[in-house]
Amino acid sequence: MGRNQARVRDSHFHFAGRRMNFLIGFLIAVAVGVTGIGGGSFTVPALVLLVGLTAGEAVGTAFLFAGVLRLIAVPFYLVGKQIHSRYLWLLLLGAVPGLLAGTWALRLLNRDAGSPVVILLLGILLAASSSITFFKRAQNPGFAAKNHRWLPWLALPIGMESGFSSAGAGALGTVLLLNFSEMTPTQVVGTDLLFGLVLATIGSAFHWIFGAVNAPVLVQLLAGGVPGVVAGCLLARRVPANKLKTAVAMVAIFAGLQLVWTGSRTLAAKRATTIGKTAKLQSEPAKILSVISRRLK
Repeated sequence: MGRNQARVRDSHFHFAGRRMNFLIGFLIAVAVGVTGIGGGSFTVPALVLLVGLTAGEAVGTAFLFAGVLRLIAVPFYLVGKQIHSRYLWLLLLGAVPGLLAGTWALRLLNRDAGSPVVILLLGILLAASSSITFFKRAQNPGFAAKNHRWLPWLALPIGMESGFSSAGAGALGTVLLLNFSEMTPTQVVGTDLLFGLVLATIGSAFHWIFGAVNAPVLVQLLAGGVPGVVAGCLLARRVPANKLKTAVAMVAIFAGLQLVWTGSRTLAAKRATTIGKTAKLQSEPAKILSVISRRLK
């Protein structure tokens, strides 16, 4: 009787986990289809905090998940000729070497995820830079055209952080093009999706080789993600340019705040662990002296 109840309980939790993964995949995919943002910045924290994956598995699974979503979304924007090939090439010129460097750094350091300090700073930068969208005086649409040689150098750290944590760095490219180029919001989303697809393809290959992908969770995410990204792409066509720009900025700000919360939470947990270890080490000499004094008595 007890075994049967345990089996029923386990199957219930398994089914609930599948439904949650489906819902996570669907909601993130809709955001990706409409704004091009969310493949890494939302997926990694969700997989760690809600699904319970290790950080290393979350990064690898998020890379492959985001790559499949973008692979589905890109044709919608290619057909509509909403991709700026010149800016795409310039971004890739800096981001691809950065991605390779970030991925190898992650493996050489034998760490499962990026530094929480880096995640925290990235979140602050993403939220702050996205806020520029709501201040027209701070925007400079002609910057990219006049200073196109700087785009590869600006994309280099974006690629490095993508390889190191797969969280939020790609959204910085979106914000950069949204506020400092002459492109329409739809062109920004289309260009960012293809940009992210190339990075996700390269990053997924490395993480797959290293065995850092959870296949069952990936399948469950894609079950919700595939219809979600199609719905998002169809919805983006009907959204006016100004509203789409606002939506992209809002999603980017939310992604930044999510990274700030995740980084802060990880830092607090590490600090608590460090304090506990320090207190334990400090108590050891006192215990030794107490034992010695008892024996002498």
